[in-house]
Amino acid sequence: MSIQKSYKGSCFCGAVEFTVSGEPAAMGYCHCESCRHWSAAPVNAFTLWKPEAVQVTRGADNIGTYNKTPQSYRKWCKTCGGHIFTEHPGMGLIDVYAAVIPDLAYSPGVHVHYQEARLRIKDGLPKLKDVPCELGGSGVSVDE
Repeated sequence: MSIQKSYKGSCFCGAVEFTVSGEPAAMGYCHCESCRHWSAAPVNAFTLWKPEAVQVTRGADNIGTYNKTPQSYRKWCKTCGGHIFTEHPGMGLIDVYAAVIPDLAYSPGVHVHYQEARLRIKDGLPKLKDVPCELGGSGVSVDE
């Protein structure tokens, strides 16, 4: 029997706490306009988890939700405004922002929506036009 690793995370002020367990389904960078605008940054570092791997342990009633599109339900702390995660129902995954899981060894494997990039990152990782085929995208590669 193997012991499943878990990681603690929280919003900016700590009013909302959560754990993620196991290993993420994927880690990478998203360059889409929506993620850039939401995060107020040129790129979003994501970790994708199955919903059952994400457990809010404190402050669930303090989580706000906004969905600009049916593909993304963005979650934040109502106290500090700190972004926590985004539910992606169509993919069956939750994006827990890499920055809010301090002990997770972040190891990106892909760049998604790279044709929208405002910050080019030449790191040798695959660069995709949208998302991988297995997540409902085209899987089409674009130049670094």
